[in-house]
Amino acid sequence: MTAGGGIRKVAGAARDAYLALLGCTEDDKNAALRGMIAALGRRRGEILAANARDCAAADELVAAGRMTAALRARLVFDDAKLAGVLAGIEQVIRLPDPANRVLWTIELDEGLVLRRVSCALGVIGVVFESRPDVVVQVSSLLLKAGNAGILKGGKEAQATNAALMAALREGLAASPAVPPDALQLLSTREEVQELLACDAEVDLLIPRGGKELVRQIKSSTRIPVLGHADGICHVYVHKDADLGKALRVVVDAKTNYPAVCNAAETILFDREGSARLLPPVVRALIDKGVEVRGCPETRKLVPEAAAAAEDAWSTEYLDLIASVRVVADMAAAVAHINRYGSHHTDAIVTEDEAAGVHFCRYIDSAGVFVNASTRFADGFRYGLGAEIGISTNKIHARGPVGLEGIVTYKYELRGAGHAVGDYGPGKRSYTHRTR
Repeated sequence: MTAGGGIRKVAGAARDAYLALLGCTEDDKNAALRGMIAALGRRRGEILAANARDCAAADELVAAGRMTAALRARLVFDDAKLAGVLAGIEQVIRLPDPANRVLWTIELDEGLVLRRVSCALGVIGVVFESRPDVVVQVSSLLLKAGNAGILKGGKEAQATNAALMAALREGLAASPAVPPDALQLLSTREEVQELLACDAEVDLLIPRGGKELVRQIKSSTRIPVLGHADGICHVYVHKDADLGKALRVVVDAKTNYPAVCNAAETILFDREGSARLLPPVVRALIDKGVEVRGCPETRKLVPEAAAAAEDAWSTEYLDLIASVRVVADMAAAVAHINRYGSHHTDAIVTEDEAAGVHFCRYIDSAGVFVNASTRFADGFRYGLGAEIGISTNKIHARGPVGLEGIVTYKYELRGAGHAVGDYGPGKRSYTHRTR
């Protein structure tokens, strides 16, 4: 994508594509999305073969100790993943166009009307590791909102990412109004470094990966960055928890897919209920192959648990490992989560409605759940049409970021020759009537 002019040329082409997308209707964009679905289906064999090559190369790296099993697990793109991304595009098609909506209207004076109208953000760069399904999820959301995208995946999925992007760009041709450079793919780290300097062309960067990737990008660019550095999620088993619910929530949150940022890393138990609840829950985790690292009180109740070091509470494992701690009470649990957590997603298991309300109010995280697995923190499960990323920021967008997080707004004022000099003491007054 970079031949003949480098990354600034790529960014410039994306900028031109974004400006062209401003004139596209919802039907134009949906036609392109349907074209992407068709092209992915046509190129299924090519895509799966590319992923097989990436996975074979990854197996060699795992065997040599140069790649973790968790990262290798995120690399797979099979028929199930293909079906998932196709369903995600279908969901995006069904979602209303987030751009060109009138959000608010006020009459400043007779014949002088101000409107706040939603619009696309512009050119968005997305840098991610492994998980090639991100290429499709992100591209569909960017297009539906009217943004142009420049994507860069990890080298471990380079063949899969290239095959997916080739299909997506082919699909764009189904809508002549949508320029092909609305979606572009980078292939090297050097290109990413060049992209970070394109602050005149790129409006937002979204890093999806480990904390080192996020921190490196944030420290190397003047472009605004949206994202999260860690996914240290908790499940707090309150003293009044139902054991059956605790087992379901904790086991799912830790073992359903441990290599992702919404998997639970630390399980907390109230001291008062620990004798009843902790042993069966921890042993259920061990039975699922989880290595449990517990505090001294945990190990007294379950001697087979390993000892937890102090850094266990601030560690994101992304693997079948869990830290377990007994805390004094609700206040101690909230203090632990707010201190050690990453403000991503945290859950409580309890039958006490007041305890659930208290937890939701005082936990300072983007997602706060009651009697539900942290794994529900996902754009597709939220009905957002997949997600472009997860944000623990408090400005602009928070939590799973879907369409609403990749649009902004502008003010449109319509008058009839009105002039500011006509207003003031002894002159006209503003009406400021909302509509």
